Amino acid sequence: MNLSHKIAIVTGSTSGIGAAFAKDLINAGATVYGLGRNQDAQNKLQEQLGDAYHPVIADIRDRQSLDAWVTATFTDQHAPDILINNAGLGIFGAIDEISPDDWEMMINTNINGIFYLTRTVVPFMKRKSTHSHIINVASVAGLMGNPNISGYNATKFAVRGMSDALFKELRYDRIKVTCIYPGSISTQFFASEDGLNTHSNMMTVEDISSTVMHILQTADNYLISEVVMRPLNPKKPEES
Repeated sequence: MNLSHKIAIVTGSTSGIGAAFAKDLINAGATVYGLGRNQDAQNKLQEQLGDAYHPVIADIRDRQSLDAWVTATFTDQHAPDILINNAGLGIFGAIDEISPDDWEMMINTNINGIFYLTRTVVPFMKRKSTHSHIINVASVAGLMGNPNISGYNATKFAVRGMSDALFKELRYDRIKVTCIYPGSISTQFFASEDGLNTHSNMMTVEDISSTVMHILQTADNYLISEVVMRPLNPKKPEES
C-alpha cells in the first residue's frame, strides 16, 4: 500500500507506540484520526503533527460513542484504509489479589474495544475497491503465560485468536489483518508498573513503528499476518 493520501485510525495515539504510528503515517503522507482520552495530550500531539492529525477524544470501551463517531466521520467517499488497534492496558497481580473491576477493565479495553471499533470500520473497508489493512497490537504475553499477569495474558491471547480468525475471514474482501507481538518497549507502560523500569536494552517505539510501516507498505497480494518483536538482549546493561 502506498500510504500517501490514505486515511488511518490509530487508537491510543497520544503516547508510546501509538504516537509513533501517527507520526510515521503522517510523514508518509497519510491522514490520521487519533483516538485518546487525554485532551491536553491530544492538543500537544496535534501541535507537533499538524493538520493531518485529527484528534478524537474517545474511550474505546464506549460502544455507542464509537458507533456515533464512525457514522458521523466516515462515508464511502471518505473511508478508513488503515485501522491500528493499539490502545490497551495491563494491570498486574496474583489471581487472588487482582480485583474484578481491574480484570473487567482489561477485558473491556483490550478485547471489547477492538471489537467495538473494528465491527464499525470493516463495512466501510469491505465496500472499498482498494485494499485496506487492520493492525492489532498484542504482546508476547499473547504467546506465553507468566505468573501475576494472567488477566493481561488472557486479553492478549484473545487478540491473537481474534486476529487469526479475522485475517482468514476478511482476506477475500481485500482487507489484510496483521497481529504484532512486541516484547519489552521503552514506554510509560513499563515505567508505570511496580518493579519495572525502562532501560536502554529495551526496544524503542521507533523500532516497532518502522516495522509496522513496512508491513503496511507491502504489495497488495502479500500478507504478513503475524510478527514477533523482541530485544536481542532484554537485560539491563549492567546485568548483561
